Amino acid sequence: MRGQDFLQIDHCSKDDILSLLALSKKLKEEVRAGKVHPILQGKTLAMVFEKPSSRTRISFEVGMFQLGGAAININANELGMGVRESIADVACTLSRYVDVVMIRALFHWTLQEFANAASVPLINGLSDHHHPCQALSDIFTIQEHKGDLSKVTICYVGDGNNVCNSLIQICRILNINLRIACPPGHEPLLAERSKNINIIHDPLEACRDVDVIYTDVWVSMGQEQLTARKIQAFQGYMVDNRLMKVANKNAVFMHCLPAHRGLEVDTATLEGESSIVFDQAENRLHCQKAI
Repeated sequence: MRGQDFLQIDHCSKDDILSLLALSKKLKEEVRAGKVHPILQGKTLAMVFEKPSSRTRISFEVGMFQLGGAAININANELGMGVRESIADVACTLSRYVDVVMIRALFHWTLQEFANAASVPLINGLSDHHHPCQALSDIFTIQEHKGDLSKVTICYVGDGNNVCNSLIQICRILNINLRIACPPGHEPLLAERSKNINIIHDPLEACRDVDVIYTDVWVSMGQEQLTARKIQAFQGYMVDNRLMKVANKNAVFMHCLPAHRGLEVDTATLEGESSIVFDQAENRLHCQKAI
């Protein structure tokens, strides 16, 4: 990795990612077997949230506890980073108190500015452009269920958001086939096509014969003013039986949650036998411990 930070997936090499996947598997097996692994005993993680969180906060806090360390939840409004005090000054101060910082940020540039000033590692818990912890957990989950990643084809159906950007990056590095189904004008930031990444605007065509169908909310946090426009634009992109039945027979369904039933996915698919969304949610814990 470049330095000690984990800000976006393409800052990692293929070997970095494969090592993280292997360590995630080891840590998951150990905790399932009741084996204690206090690797970070005496270490402290500071968690700063500029956006609401449930899975991210809980998985990081529990993960740090399982590794023998402690986690501190810091309310971004109380911290006043960039308002009450400069981002650089907060980064320098926290670096004197804690061993690692995780920030769920409104803007990716906040993370970059923080990382430039901090002397301890920074983990991106989500920004407007990237969600690397989620992407690593997603690929780990797919590997658990499908085995050889080189034989897997994933279809991401929905908005070209931060989750989609990070999936593109990890699939490029690991050479995993990824199709993105989205309406014209809603392509991801990293929209350029490559040998194993394709954008297909027709969701039925995109989902045909794939092994994984993945979706996320159509309206990301902070985009609430676009709700009506996006719901209209994404008509026909709900993941339901119409899309699942054109996928491979044993295809699985994924969603990084929270899900809006009746919009990007219907209840039958979310709760169906093909759904592995809660395996996916659990694996945030193990992969973040590896990170």
